[in-house]
Amino acid sequence: MQAKDRIILALDVDSEAEALGFVRELTPYVGAFKVGMQLFNSSGPSIVSKINDLGGRVFVDLKFHDIPNTVAAAGRVMTRLNCYMFNVHAAGGRAMLESVAGSVQDEAERLGSQAPILLAVTVLTSIGQQELEEEMFISGSKIEEVVVKWALMAKNAGINGVVCSPREIEAIRAACGSDFKIVTPGIRPAWSEKNDQVRVTTPADALRMGADYMVIGRPILKAADPIEAAQMIIEEMEAL
Repeated sequence: MQAKDRIILALDVDSEAEALGFVRELTPYVGAFKVGMQLFNSSGPSIVSKINDLGGRVFVDLKFHDIPNTVAAAGRVMTRLNCYMFNVHAAGGRAMLESVAGSVQDEAERLGSQAPILLAVTVLTSIGQQELEEEMFISGSKIEEVVVKWALMAKNAGINGVVCSPREIEAIRAACGSDFKIVTPGIRPAWSEKNDQVRVTTPADALRMGADYMVIGRPILKAADPIEAAQMIIEEMEAL
């Protein structure tokens, strides 16, 4: 994989016009564009095909979590949208994970198309050990242990990879093997502002730890020259 293909640009904007402007400018310099709840809910599903038409690939970040039949149906919709990857919550359980994995494969075969990369979200990065125990009522396990167990469950259910924080990359890679995809948010190049993040992981650090893809937003979107910022991130990874 080329260094640029590892960059997923987070299109965390309200305006479809603004999002597509970034796609036109940055498609040659990033591997995919993340469309989350903010943009998807303001623009609708058509944003995926509009980005595809401009030569970009799309990670639909909606974190589906419902009964197996409902999530399986959503998986078929995502496959028909021709997104590059999308995600579900591992907390939905094994039956839900198996159901959506099967529906994605069946729909891709029916269409004669490439199935999207299917990712599981384990423990949200906003959840700490205290919240895990007192609000999610999971006691007796550290966050990393829960994350690894859910990642293994997802893999065994046919899910292609996980979205996880940088601090869990190495443990998941060790447990799930080299073919299991790891997408990590919270990435900040060494030269960028930390903003509201306390612990910063650089693209080179994430790559060294075993991540496949890095979700990066503000360091590129807010840069005076977004293309130059993307190129600097590529150079940082290529220097390894």
